[in-house]
Amino acid sequence: MIPAAFDYVAPATVDEALTLLSQGGDDAKIIAGGQSLLPVLKLRLAAPELLIDLAKIDSLRGVRDDGDAIVIGAMTPHFEVVADPLVREHASLLAECVATVADPQVRHRGTLGGACAHADPASDIPAPVLALDAVLTLAGPGGRRTVAAADFFTDIFTTALGEDEILTDIRVPKHTGWGSAYEKFVRVSQQWAIVGVAATVRTDGDSIAEARIALTNMGSTPIRARAAEQALAGVRADADSVAAALTGVAEGTAPPTDLNGDPEYRRQLAAVLARRAVLSAAGR
Repeated sequence: MIPAAFDYVAPATVDEALTLLSQGGDDAKIIAGGQSLLPVLKLRLAAPELLIDLAKIDSLRGVRDDGDAIVIGAMTPHFEVVADPLVREHASLLAECVATVADPQVRHRGTLGGACAHADPASDIPAPVLALDAVLTLAGPGGRRTVAAADFFTDIFTTALGEDEILTDIRVPKHTGWGSAYEKFVRVSQQWAIVGVAATVRTDGDSIAEARIALTNMGSTPIRARAAEQALAGVRADADSVAAALTGVAEGTAPPTDLNGDPEYRRQLAAVLARRAVLSAAGR
């Protein structure tokens, strides 16, 4: 299908984009990489009168070192996130997850900030952002504010981002030296994850000192498996010990029912994938 007619602007600064967004009101829509918005426009599930493209705002793109964290611009494409040496050294879980997104064409167009703002519970991006305790910066008419990832994803396709705000960057605390892995189950290549598990682990000898785990497509938002993280602390990094610690990894989740499976099937998958991800992250 062909989208409904709209006006198009490509501002050069965040302030200019915010002004346009304020003037456009409910009839304005932000576009980042367009990998989520364009299909919606073509299906006419959305029909904005004004499309504000952030592609020309250079300040929203790139990765920089910020002391105890790295800061990733919201308009940084997935392929740059995967290849960036700062991400690979200090937030390897993010690189692991982003590398599995769709196909090379989508990874060259889609952006990290766009995926976070879209908040699809089956997306591969929100889980590592949540697991790594990232903080998202939002710019609006009243200035800038920060929101922890745990508070940013509020429901399916819903976030703390206001209608008059723009996501500018994602600040990720450094997890230097931590192992990481992302395990997801799909029936066909490049499908949305039926279930995914993002895990990053810091080991101390043969044991797991700390772990961070988040689940993809196990509810209306990404889910942090905090009880499983606590259960893994001090556990030997072997298959039996890890499996025992992760028996309740899917407790409290509300996975969907669809053609790919029911909630119980997904909970069983989550336990299997969590074991694989943790052992892989621990180098076992």
